[in-house]
Amino acid sequence: MSNSIDFYFDFYSPYGYLASLRIDEIAARHGRRVNWKPFMLGATFSITGHQPLTQTPMMGEYTLLDLERSARLQSANIRMPQDFPKAALSCCRAFYLLVDDQPEQAVALAKAIYAAIFGEGRDGTDINLIAKLAANLEIDADALLEGLQTQSIKDRLKAETQAAIDRGVFGSPFIFVDDEPFWGNDRLEQVDRWLDSGGW
Repeated sequence: MSNSIDFYFDFYSPYGYLASLRIDEIAARHGRRVNWKPFMLGATFSITGHQPLTQTPMMGEYTLLDLERSARLQSANIRMPQDFPKAALSCCRAFYLLVDDQPEQAVALAKAIYAAIFGEGRDGTDINLIAKLAANLEIDADALLEGLQTQSIKDRLKAETQAAIDRGVFGSPFIFVDDEPFWGNDRLEQVDRWLDSGGW
């Protein structure tokens, strides 16, 4: 049994944001660590035929209500950003620039980006915002901005997204406990119980 769980998410997924606020705590209670794995959810839409929930007829209005209700239940702030949704390419690339050599900083930046997008309603595609958040964490913002433009990091994100798809990830958040998949923020209670019991 692995000592980690895999947490797949899109930075413009509001349910991914809500899950990000709890996933580390849940894992820690069971002596596990979390592998944070951002990917581009939009790449799955041509396969699944889905679209963002807020843009789905009939489901959109309910989704906004449910997000606010779910946030209240978690005592979390949520504020939908303007021009939602967007493709969070730079957010993901920034994470993968850091994760191999500075994994803790990568996760800290991911949390800061999520807080900016959904806690404050800011534009997560603004590379200047990403740089500022990085600098606040004592990450070299200039090096980060330069790295975002390299072909190697663009290729890394494509590879990570394809690896997620190949594993069967079709939504955000998507969590694996060992090889057991769980989709959705509302499945975190099941994740917690699975970790506690060893499965059912």
